[in-house]
Amino acid sequence: MATINNFEDLEIWKKSRILCQKVDAYLLQNPNCSQNIKYQIDRSSGSVMDNIAEGFEREGNKEFINFLSISKGSCGEVRSQLIRAFDRKFINENEFNDLLKDFAELSKMISGFMKYLKNTEHNGNKFLRP
Repeated sequence: MATINNFEDLEIWKKSRILCQKVDAYLLQNPNCSQNIKYQIDRSSGSVMDNIAEGFEREGNKEFINFLSISKGSCGEVRSQLIRAFDRKFINENEFNDLLKDFAELSKMISGFMKYLKNTEHNGNKFLRP
């Protein structure tokens, strides 16, 4: 795997950013959606990308894996909130299925990256000798 120097270069971070934009378009900009769901899904979808970034910046694989685990949990939280939003008719079936599929796929990508980090010999940049 090529060396990544910035969290913005990670495919999982790029995908999480796109999904935050979709959440904004489908729910946050929807005047019919409840403020409570808007607040919760905005925070949890943002948590996905923010924890990827924070874990990367820690520069150690064990810490990164921990933050990726939190990010993965936030993917599940978003999916649960999407189900509530759909049940309350704040999003249509196509939007619901699109986002649900995308967040499930992102969760799998995060799992795969966690597995990679657990199996690599490189422990993180903070352990490199100057």
